[in-house]
Amino acid sequence: MKRILLIVIALIGVLSLMAQEEPTKDRPVRAPFNSGILIDNQTSVIPADKTLEFQIQHKFGKIDNGFSDLFGLYAPGANIRLALNYVLIKNLQIGYGLSRIRMYSDFSIKYTIHEQTRRNTFPVAVAVFANMAVDGRNKSDFGNNYKFGNRYSYFSQLIVGRRFNDWLSVQANASFTHYNITEPGIDHDKVSVGFNGRINFSSQSSILFQYDIPLKIKSITEHREWTNPAKPNLGIGWEIRTSTHAFHIYLSSTDGMIPQHNTVYNTNDWTKGDMMFGFSIVRFWNF
Repeated sequence: MKRILLIVIALIGVLSLMAQEEPTKDRPVRAPFNSGILIDNQTSVIPADKTLEFQIQHKFGKIDNGFSDLFGLYAPGANIRLALNYVLIKNLQIGYGLSRIRMYSDFSIKYTIHEQTRRNTFPVAVAVFANMAVDGRNKSDFGNNYKFGNRYSYFSQLIVGRRFNDWLSVQANASFTHYNITEPGIDHDKVSVGFNGRINFSSQSSILFQYDIPLKIKSITEHREWTNPAKPNLGIGWEIRTSTHAFHIYLSSTDGMIPQHNTVYNTNDWTKGDMMFGFSIVRFWNF
């Protein structure tokens, strides 16, 4: 009996030494952002699996009329989007949203390919996002040669980001947009790039920033000249977060809520003061 006990103790000791010598697994860093959206952009973050996410996004009118309409808060042309996202399995999220402008119904999917790790085994987070939107306006808005497929538009994006420290997270993106039909003088296809980030200044508050640039690429354009090209989108905001909510209050230069509309149809020039107040509320439930 004593021999058996000594053998068991010896085995436990050997296994303990082996466990100490085995290198620890490099775990993912804490989430670089507090929700899957940042003003008008997607982030690489996807909540835990079986999480339901409800988004309320609202933009007011342009601020250029000053106090006459309280800097756009009482201006016509406000846009609202309501959306539900659900995380089916770890790092895979699907969603649906409905916007007031053009009554877009958008169906989306996002997947985190790899998370940034704490010991920089993998130094960045990589994610992909894609959606298909259906324009919900009346048939008469599509002209005489109406087909239901004319309502479709598509957006795909690669997102690469890094959490540098406890107060700074930055990411860059590259996107491709396609509309089955567009207004005269506007290309069906558009490539864009952008970057955005978060600067923490307290345990619950952060400054958010974004800048998206539609590119002028002659090899994919359908027109000799760009008569009314889409303008870059600038945004800056303030984030307040709790364990189950994320609140964003911001200024943005586009009136759209879905990325393909912002990429192709944004005519607001932030250098001329074409900015709009907006806010978003994100609520999480875990099942």
